[in-house]
Amino acid sequence: MEFLIPLLGLVILLFAVTTLVKSVRIVPQQRMDVIERLGKYKRTLSPGLNLLVPFVDAVRTKVDMREQVVSFPPQPVITSDNLVVSIDTVLYFKVVDPVRATYEISHFLQAIEQLTVTTLRNVIGSLDLERALTSRDQINKHLSSVLDETTGRWGIKVTRVELKAIEPPPSIRDSMEKQMRAERERRATILNAEGHKQAAILTAEGEKQSQVLRADGDRQARILQAEGQAKAIRTVFDAIHQANPSQKVLAYQYLQSLPQIANGTANKVWILPTELTKALEGLGGALGGLGNMVGDEPLQSVDSEAAEREALAAAEAAAAEAKKVDAEVRQAEADVSGGQQGLPAPHAIPPAAALGGADYDGSAHVEKR
Repeated sequence: MEFLIPLLGLVILLFAVTTLVKSVRIVPQQRMDVIERLGKYKRTLSPGLNLLVPFVDAVRTKVDMREQVVSFPPQPVITSDNLVVSIDTVLYFKVVDPVRATYEISHFLQAIEQLTVTTLRNVIGSLDLERALTSRDQINKHLSSVLDETTGRWGIKVTRVELKAIEPPPSIRDSMEKQMRAERERRATILNAEGHKQAAILTAEGEKQSQVLRADGDRQARILQAEGQAKAIRTVFDAIHQANPSQKVLAYQYLQSLPQIANGTANKVWILPTELTKALEGLGGALGGLGNMVGDEPLQSVDSEAAEREALAAAEAAAAEAKKVDAEVRQAEADVSGGQQGLPAPHAIPPAAALGGADYDGSAHVEKR
């Protein structure tokens, strides 16, 4: 009996400690404990120190109130164009009512997974593969609205649904890669062609500008050359008039220039002015006067007069022949103006009187054979 008393005291102490432990409940932050009293919901414990009735109150569930992330395994889904794709989804949710999450649904996480799979199959089944790959935002919004509406009565809030991956069949992936490669090659070819086009345009613009500048330079050079020639001619003309040369000098220069004028390969007809007879007459008179002087002794006047008469007779005969040829040439020009075959344009010889200032009163035409 003496040993029973200490044992009984130890049992009572142990019972008291167990009762104390069961009557005190410490709940951590962001967790809610659902308490049942004799099998019936009594209350929900908030974070902190809570007192319970020992052996009467019991904790049914411990609900985590934080937002949770669940990644579901890949699910095969058939699109509207009869292609099987594998879709991975990620779900974000949180419990807003621990009592309803405990008593309204059993294994709410499994229920959310199955609801996500069925809703996803309904959404993807109405889209083809291309729209399914490019419409992730629309699919996410549709899934979020359906899941939020269904899980709202369970005390659960679905905050976000994301499609982690959409995997088409391997054959479709190969076709898509080939299509993408062909599209990129097409873009590269187009860009290359655009580059060649721009280069050709720029080259043509450069050639155009260079030709314009070259033509402008040639024009300026010709203008300057023409101005220089005009200035040189004007200077020579002024010098001749200032020197006031005699008729004899001009006749002599004119006779020297006649062979050069008639020596052209393209000259068919050249004009012989009638002033040539006067020039020849003056030149003959000058030569006759010089012929009378030999060894400081004048020649006989009878010989000089005879030579002068002979020179005048020769000049008159040449003038008559020139007038005859001039008449024939004028008749030929009239025939050409009447419709017959024309002669080439004559090479005009400026009259000797133009340099000396005398008036030009006519010309005779002589054909060069």
